[in-house]
Amino acid sequence: MISLLASACAAGMINAVAGGGTLITFPILILFGMNPVEANATSTLSLVIGTSGSIYGFRKHLAEVKPWLTSFIPVSIAGGLLGSFLLTFGSESSFARMVPYLVLFATVLFMIQGVVRRRVSHQLMMEGTGLQAVPSGRWHLMSAMAFQFLVSVYGGYFGAGIGILMLAALGFLGFSNIHQMNTLKNVLGSLINLVAAIWFTVHGLIDWPRMAVMTVGAVAGYYVGATYSQRLSQEKVRYLITTIGLIITVAMFWKLR
Repeated sequence: MISLLASACAAGMINAVAGGGTLITFPILILFGMNPVEANATSTLSLVIGTSGSIYGFRKHLAEVKPWLTSFIPVSIAGGLLGSFLLTFGSESSFARMVPYLVLFATVLFMIQGVVRRRVSHQLMMEGTGLQAVPSGRWHLMSAMAFQFLVSVYGGYFGAGIGILMLAALGFLGFSNIHQMNTLKNVLGSLINLVAAIWFTVHGLIDWPRMAVMTVGAVAGYYVGATYSQRLSQEKVRYLITTIGLIITVAMFWKLR
């Protein structure tokens, strides 16, 4: 219980500061003996309350991205349900074999997070600090919806790293206002996690005692991270999380070999 509480608290702080907390909660549940499918479901539900709370910080930008939310929400729900369905009714042994590669993929996504953010910040400085109208046009809409559907499927199936996938895609689609991008990312990411959590709950994949312990730790971690994140060097936090992710990847390859 102490280990689960501590890992969830660390994940909450990591998500509040930089994102990537799933890289802590999911592997720790596997290392403590849970099968990968239930570990993924329990980890998702234990963190969903905190991730949904991130929307509040960007509430004033919701009106600016409302046209895109109208298009993205249906495909996000559909993709999240499909990913959750594939996890629930797919082969558990196949998912177990994929786990080390999924963790490695999520870690790589986290590693490039800083590069994507620097690119977006540079583009924002070049174009000025005023609010930019969201990109429009049929090509933008169809491309964005297709990519968001694929991200949502991955999010329902595993989930770690969906934020950076969406952030990178929005940058390439023409968004240059980081606040608008983060608003979309937080709303859609929270929705995908919520859909997956509800699905996993209905299908009995949650280990409730462990989930309860981890939820307490996650809420505490989000609070501490949100309160004291300004005192931390985000660059050092990213290095630490990347190192942890690579260590966990090696551990997963060894554990599930």
